[in-house]
Amino acid sequence: MIGRLAGIASRSLFVFDPEIAHNLSITALKTGISPVCPPRPDPRLAQTIAGIRFENPVGLAAGYDKNAEVPDTLLKLGFGHVEVGTLTPKPQAGNDKPRLFRLVEDRAVINRFGFNNQGHEAVFARLNARGNAKGIAKGIIGVNIGANKDSADRIADYVLGIRKFYSVATYFTVNISSPNTPGLRDLQARESLAALLSVVLATRNEEADRAGKRLPVFLKIAPDLTEEGLDDVAAEALVHDLDGLIVSNTTLSREGLKDQVQAKQAGGMSGAPLFAKSTAVLARMRKRVGPDLPIIGVGGVGSAENALEKIRAGADLVQVYSCMVYEGPALPGDINRGLSKLLDRDGVASIRDLRDTRVDHWATQPI
Repeated sequence: MIGRLAGIASRSLFVFDPEIAHNLSITALKTGISPVCPPRPDPRLAQTIAGIRFENPVGLAAGYDKNAEVPDTLLKLGFGHVEVGTLTPKPQAGNDKPRLFRLVEDRAVINRFGFNNQGHEAVFARLNARGNAKGIAKGIIGVNIGANKDSADRIADYVLGIRKFYSVATYFTVNISSPNTPGLRDLQARESLAALLSVVLATRNEEADRAGKRLPVFLKIAPDLTEEGLDDVAAEALVHDLDGLIVSNTTLSREGLKDQVQAKQAGGMSGAPLFAKSTAVLARMRKRVGPDLPIIGVGGVGSAENALEKIRAGADLVQVYSCMVYEGPALPGDINRGLSKLLDRDGVASIRDLRDTRVDHWATQPI
């Protein structure tokens, strides 16, 4: 009942401009009161990925809690991890408004935010205070880092992110795949990617030596890469001993959308229509990198069945965001409860046993 009411309340936000509705939802969560009942822990859903113990495979993608305002309340919704950001060294306002659009008929979202965030100093202070507070659950918080739009040295911006947040992050995500910062996706080209990973991972290793703990670094890629581009990313990930990949960010594609009016908006599209494309890219990457490199699957996850299909296609974990706009804050709990039921149905002892069981199918689907 509580989850149903939370869903109704979430949909009532549709009377507002999408960005205003987003900000109102953050304000509501700042009360610290979870609007839904999280699922009971199911040991069959727990895994250790990249050296981190995840109690369940469902995480919140970066973009919702950009400035780490409500990570602990979000964890109470049933997320196994929460990723904050994308964060840039200097605060920036992002692109002009309006910059967020609902495609209700498609259950999709288009955004062209442009890394709007409060910058390193403000967010570090917030995360540091959280870490020092008594009674705060030490949940898994990933920090997604990016580069300022006007930066003269974008690689240096990622280095600053690693150094600034090393003491408060559980893992890092290097975001080079947003379509809303001009030229950012160029860092996915092999020569540029090699230079970026070399410097970022060397910085991580320096910080690990100082701190006495090694934090994983994930790379978030676009779903719009060519087969050659996927080859390049896979090769560099393996040669640099990257800790994992996040597949994928939003897409520039508008194929198959019903709402042809909103489809004309510039920006990255996410939500249900991205599921097939992002899952096909995920499976292709799994085939390229082999069984050992962790992959987080993102794009169109709005149900337990979607989450399980990502895992069957090669994902260790999944993340949600845009589908929560339509399904409401009960979504992570619903997915976890649904996954438990699916494991019951199939007599499976661990979610891990289902990974890669449909890689070959998805790797042949069009992108």
